[in-house]
Amino acid sequence: MLERIDVLQAALAGEVAFLPVPDESTEAARLSEALAVGAPIGDDISLVVSTSGTTGTPKGAQHTPNSLAASAQATHSYLGGDGIWLLALPPHHIAGLQVLLRSLRAGFTPSVLDLRDGFDPSVFARAVHDLDGPHRYSSLVPGQLLKALDAPDAVRALRELDGLLIGGAATPLPLQRRAADEGVPIVRTYGMSETAGGCVYDGVPLDGVTIRIDDPNPDGVGRVVLGGSVVAHGYRNQPQHPAFAEPGWFRTDDLGRVDEHGVLSIVGRADEAISSGGLTIVPQVVEAVIVEDPAVAECAVVGMPDERLGERVVAFVVAADGQHVNADRIRGAVAERLEKYAAPREVVVIDSLPLRGPGKVDRRALREQRA
Repeated sequence: MLERIDVLQAALAGEVAFLPVPDESTEAARLSEALAVGAPIGDDISLVVSTSGTTGTPKGAQHTPNSLAASAQATHSYLGGDGIWLLALPPHHIAGLQVLLRSLRAGFTPSVLDLRDGFDPSVFARAVHDLDGPHRYSSLVPGQLLKALDAPDAVRALRELDGLLIGGAATPLPLQRRAADEGVPIVRTYGMSETAGGCVYDGVPLDGVTIRIDDPNPDGVGRVVLGGSVVAHGYRNQPQHPAFAEPGWFRTDDLGRVDEHGVLSIVGRADEAISSGGLTIVPQVVEAVIVEDPAVAECAVVGMPDERLGERVVAFVVAADGQHVNADRIRGAVAERLEKYAAPREVVVIDSLPLRGPGKVDRRALREQRA
């Protein structure tokens, strides 16, 4: 991506429109078709970036120089000042692109890891040591952080950073605690392509960002709606999309609540909720209980078709090193902490969770794997 630095700088200046796609032929072809690569882009748009495609076909979020500048400025303000960034994420997704754009806007050429053979914590550690700037930053997804915390040289490098953004997927509480115990300056981020990447850090909206909860239930949980200067100007070739029906606001598919201190907590996704026996189960709530089990490194909960219940709860888990997963213990913990109906009917041990985008669990692939 370093060879495209001139294009990114021109996009920041509003001189060109940039629509990145990955090098992989299959994914590139899929995104090129979905985003209409080659078709004209509006004069006020400088970046069209793919969404993660959670619900199927990816969409192209359209950003202007102003929304990109607002995001970069708000991030550096939260972290403590302009700095140089190390890219360890795919550069065609918003999280990776923003690593590059923030660094460039701050006047620094970003450092870029070669990820063709995967994320190597030792290579990452050496790259951190080589960073030269007033502040040094990077961004990882939870799976990368987990690998880095298992490598002593990477842990030492992580401690040197002035800020490490963690996003792309929910960060399990045990992983947060482990990073904090190691002295790693993690910042949990929430955002998406439609908001120029992370716009809520550690539950707090960045400068210029507003959070609204629509249709809250008695517990205060409702649809998360985000507003402010970081919000995209709609989707490419979808001018009437309902998610952008209210100018300056983006209606997410996430369910969350805001506490009395204004801190946002994400409960789960409305489109991933499981309906079992007429009762609704949010997968992420169940996952938060399961990952507390010391034998579990990672997990994902999905609903599988069931003739009697409509859907049954199935948990896919990755065992921690040297640990044996006890399915009965997991079911008992979920039943005790939540409700009996939320306990997984099946606990499936797998080597790794399938991912899509920069680090989100591919639940569709898990369902297909079990079908």
